[in-house]
Amino acid sequence: MGADKGKKLKSTEPELESDEDGADLIDTELLLSVEKLQDIQDDLEKVNEEASEKVLEVEQKYNEIRKPIYDKRNEVIKSIPAFWFTAFINHPALCDRLTAEDQEIFKYLTNLEVEDCKDVKSGYSISFTFSPNPYFEDTKLTKTFSFFEDGLTKINATLVKWKKGMGIPNGVPEETKGNKRPHTEESFFSWFSESEHNEEMYEIPDEVADIIKDDLWPNPLAYFNNGVDEDDADTEDDGEEEAEEDESENDGGED
Repeated sequence: MGADKGKKLKSTEPELESDEDGADLIDTELLLSVEKLQDIQDDLEKVNEEASEKVLEVEQKYNEIRKPIYDKRNEVIKSIPAFWFTAFINHPALCDRLTAEDQEIFKYLTNLEVEDCKDVKSGYSISFTFSPNPYFEDTKLTKTFSFFEDGLTKINATLVKWKKGMGIPNGVPEETKGNKRPHTEESFFSWFSESEHNEEMYEIPDEVADIIKDDLWPNPLAYFNNGVDEDDADTEDDGEEEAEEDESENDGGED
């Protein structure tokens, strides 16, 4: 019996060694596969970087083509009263950012323009042009975003020079100390002076700038027409209701 046990123990030793060799082989093969996969991924990254550069070149080319068309569009917009004001208040994401007092100021807005840097990956600016108004001295307010390779953004903005008795957060005449009402809304114009960020570097994207640049600016007519379409729809509904009332009255008269 003892001899048999000894034989069995000896017979398991080669199996253990074989398992260890197999595990080492699998580990080596896995490592080689991962290294190959990393090489392929590196190749993909190089292609993606090259593609990004090409996309930027194409975007830059078409920005130059768009520029005179945008200029022509701006000339036509000038002939439409309160165009940018209407587009702003009809935009679902921007309308809530205008207080009642802001809306009064925006009635003086005559032009809005988004301009990319010549090197599109370097940044862009957003400019608001106002006609002379009783609220602030400047007729043009600009916010500029400069991008850097480390992912940071430098922001410069026009400091709004409010006229005497005017100012943010609400852009309305300042009240006497003994009769101040609490400000529950933040003025849109605080966007130009947020955190006093002139010349400072930021990593967080600017939501308002993104909405204006990527949504409102490319097709403001879509938002300007929102109000027109709603008015037309209301008129049609009113007409249908009147027609139904007339029909019911005629039916009643026949009886």
